[in-house]
Amino acid sequence: MKAKLKSATLGLITLLFLSIPDLAIAQTDYQSNNSQVTIKGTSTLHDWEMTSSKGQTKASFQIDGNKITAISGLSFTVPAESLKSDRAGLDKNAYKALHTGQYKNIKFDMTSGSVTSLGDNTFEVKAIGNLSIAETVKQTSISATCTFNPGDKSIQGKGSTTFKMTAYNVKPPTVMLGTIKTGDEITIDYELKLTAQ
Repeated sequence: MKAKLKSATLGLITLLFLSIPDLAIAQTDYQSNNSQVTIKGTSTLHDWEMTSSKGQTKASFQIDGNKITAISGLSFTVPAESLKSDRAGLDKNAYKALHTGQYKNIKFDMTSGSVTSLGDNTFEVKAIGNLSIAETVKQTSISATCTFNPGDKSIQGKGSTTFKMTAYNVKPPTVMLGTIKTGDEITIDYELKLTAQ
């Protein structure tokens, strides 16, 4: 009887351990409350840019030892009116074009993503998701080159993406009563440091 009980107990313990995933592989949530975003564009007079350091990023990565092996979640939000240039007129018209009175934030929510190792704790993240600008939501892809710090488990990343404002039904803003017109195409650079939660 004792032998059967012991055998059953060992079998149950074995079953439990088999059902537990590899303990070296962990899912870790990350966050950054000061992600930097810079929008760069052109105009009939000179190039321009608007910058914000108030972006909020949340992400979930799978860590295997000292390597990031997968990404299962990524979201980014930046208050539209936190974007500032060195020209108040440009800012005002940009906010008007973005309908910031009604749509306070620019947002990205990942629907799928992948991680590719580049060696030496460096990896590339590619994410496909929904980018919301004003009243328009469109699927887009972004990528970033990231570095993982095994000491504090932090992740630093940066990347950029380019698209046309009119693709999101945003009319390129003007300055000086329309005498200076901005180009349709913009580049968004982003840089952040994510810390484990």
